[in-house]
Amino acid sequence: MEFKEGLTFDDVLLVPKYSDITSRSQTNLSTKLSRNISLNIPFISANMDTVTESAMAVVMARAGGIGIIHRFLTIQEQANEVLKVKRSGSVIIENPYTINQDKTVQDALDYAEEKEVSGLLVVDSDSKFTGIVTDRDLLFETNTSHLIKEVMTKDVVTAKPGTSTEEAKEILHKHRIEKLPIVDESGSINGLITSKDITNIEDYPSASKDKKGRPLVGAAVGVKGDFLERTEGLLDAGADVLVVDIAHGHSENAINTVRNIKKAFPDCELIAGNIATAKGAEDLIKAGVDAVKVGVGSGSICITRVITGSGVPQLTAVLDCTKICNDHGIPIISDGGTRTSGDATKALAAGASSVMIGSMLGGTDESPGTVLTKNGKRFKVYRGMASLGASLGRKSKDAGSISFDEDLNDYVAEGVEAMVPYKGTVTDILKQLTGGVRSGLSYCGANNISQMQDNAEFIKMSRAGFAESQPHDVSVM
Repeated sequence: MEFKEGLTFDDVLLVPKYSDITSRSQTNLSTKLSRNISLNIPFISANMDTVTESAMAVVMARAGGIGIIHRFLTIQEQANEVLKVKRSGSVIIENPYTINQDKTVQDALDYAEEKEVSGLLVVDSDSKFTGIVTDRDLLFETNTSHLIKEVMTKDVVTAKPGTSTEEAKEILHKHRIEKLPIVDESGSINGLITSKDITNIEDYPSASKDKKGRPLVGAAVGVKGDFLERTEGLLDAGADVLVVDIAHGHSENAINTVRNIKKAFPDCELIAGNIATAKGAEDLIKAGVDAVKVGVGSGSICITRVITGSGVPQLTAVLDCTKICNDHGIPIISDGGTRTSGDATKALAAGASSVMIGSMLGGTDESPGTVLTKNGKRFKVYRGMASLGASLGRKSKDAGSISFDEDLNDYVAEGVEAMVPYKGTVTDILKQLTGGVRSGLSYCGANNISQMQDNAEFIKMSRAGFAESQPHDVSVM
C-alpha cells in the first residue's frame, strides 16, 4: 500500500520573486476556460442551485468570467435561464419577443412578466410588424380586456437590416427612444436594438462575449435520464459550454456521458469532472472533454471526505492533473477549497487556468434565494448539491412530488445545508478577488497567469507558519 503526501492551499506559500511590475493594471488575467473558449478573468460561478441562475451569470460575464447555470430545473426552465443571459447584452436581439395585435392587454402583461421584459413588438396575423407595446403604453390602462392594437404605439421608428451600432445610437438619440426594431422591406422583424444593450457594451468593456457579442454562459447536465435532451435544449438556447455535473467524475457514468454528448453534438464545448488525479484527467481527456474540473471533497459544504473517506487535498490534486492536461492542451478548472484571493492565486500558480467559486458568491444579491434574518443579522441559504435538501428537491423536480413512503435513510448525503452571511453585490467580491490575484501575479514577477505558472515556487510551511500568516497579536476590529 502506497502513502502519498497531500497538500492544500493553507499548507504552502508562493515564494516572492523579483518584479518589474509597477502597477497592478499592468497585469493580464485573461485565460482559457476550455479548449476553444477564453475568459478575461479566471473566475467561474459554480453550478449550484444557491449560486448560479441567470442573474449571477449575467454579472459574471460582464466582469469577464462566466456563470454555469445549475441543472436542478426542468429543461425548459434551464434553457430560459440561458436565454435570459444571452438577451441581457446582445448587440442585436435576433428573436425579440412578439405578440399578436389581436391579443388583450392582460395577455401582454402576462407575457412580458413571464419573459421579464419591458416591451413587446406587435405583429399582425401574417407576422408583419405593426407596432410596439411597452410599460408606458400600459401604465394607466385599467381595462385589461382591451386589444393590444387599441393601446399600442403605431408610429414606431424602425431601422433596416445591416444598421450598425453607431447608426443605431444616432437614431435612438435623435428620436429620444429606447427600442429600435429592425424591420425589412416586407415588414418582417429581423431583430431589436435597445439603448440598454448599447450602454451595457460601453459600460462593460471587459465582458466575456460570444461571436455575436452576447454574454458567455454555461450550463450543467447530469449523467442519467434526459441528459441528451437537456444538452440539445441548452445548445439551442445558446449555451456556450456544458458541464457534465457529477461528484465522482472518474467513473463509467461520467465517461460514457462525455462520449455520448460528443458523439451527438461534436461541436459542443464540454467540461467534465470532478476528478482529483492525473489518471482521472487522462481518462476524461480520452473521452473527449475540452476542460476538466478538479476537486473532490474540498468545497465548504462538501462532506464527501467525511462520509466516504475519499478525496485529495486541493493543491495536490491540481498539481497532479497539471502535467497530463498540459500535454494535451486541456485547461484545468480548480473547483473547491477557495476561501480567499490567495487560495485562487495558488490554484492558478499550480496549473489551473481558472477557478470555480461557490461559497464566496453565495449570500449575494445575485445568488438565488431570499435573505433571511437571524439574531439581527442577514443570511442566505447555501447548500451542497449532494445534500439531503438538494437531493430531495431534485427528485421532486423529476417526479413532481416526494413520496413519504420512501425511506430517507436511502439517501446518503455528501453535502450539507448552511447559511452564509448576506454579502451585497457580486461585483464588489469580484473586484477584491481579481485585485488579489493581480497582486499575486506581481509577487511572482509575472504579467500574466502563464508567466506566474512558469515562475511559481511553492514553500511548505508549518502550523506556526500558517499562524504567522494570519493577523496575530492584535485585536481585529
